[in-house]
Amino acid sequence: MTPPAETLTAERILEATEEVLRRHGPAKATVVDVARALGVSHGSVYRHFRTKAALREAVTKRWLDRTAQRLAGIVDSGGSPEERLRAWLAALFEAKRHKAGDDPELFATYTVLTDEMEGTVVGEHIADLTGQLTRIITAGAGSGTFSVSDPAAAARAVFQATGRFHDPCYAREWIRPGVDEEFTAVVDLLVRGLSSPSR
Repeated sequence: MTPPAETLTAERILEATEEVLRRHGPAKATVVDVARALGVSHGSVYRHFRTKAALREAVTKRWLDRTAQRLAGIVDSGGSPEERLRAWLAALFEAKRHKAGDDPELFATYTVLTDEMEGTVVGEHIADLTGQLTRIITAGAGSGTFSVSDPAAAARAVFQATGRFHDPCYAREWIRPGVDEEFTAVVDLLVRGLSSPSR
C-alpha cells in the first residue's frame, strides 16, 4: 500500500536512497529503486528531488554533514584551544575511520559520489570543517596559545597536513599498525608549529 503523500518526507527518501546505494552501488542505483523501496511512484520522489543528480547530491551532503555536526560540538567545548584542536583532529580521524570500517560498502559508494561532486558538496564540507578549525585557532591566537597572524590560512594548512588521516583515498592505511602513533606525531608537530614561542 502506498503511504499518504504527506508522510513521504525528504528525510525518508534520503534514508531509502542510502539503503539502495548500499545494496546496488552508485552505478546501478536508480530513482525507481528508491521509489520501489518506499512503495511510491518515482514521480513522488521527483517531487522532492527534481533530478537523480539532486538526490545523489542531497544524500552525499547528509552523509558528510554527520561528521561536521559531530565535530562542531568540540569547537565551543571547554578546554584550552590546544586541547580542542587535538580533540577535533582526533574526532575527525576517528569518524572517518569508523565510516570506512563499519560500513565499507557504503563508504566505497560515498567515495565514488564525493569524487563526482568535487567542488560542490565536497567543497562546502571542506569549507565547513576548515571554518571550525579556524574558530579553534582564532581562539588560540586570542589567548596567546598560538602564534599565528592568519588563523584561516593556518586552519587550511592544518587540514591539508592531516589529510592522510581523513582523506578517503588513504582509508586503507587507517588500519595499519602504528597509524595512531603516526597521527599523534603529526598533531604534536603541528601544535608545536602553531604555539607561541614563549610556550
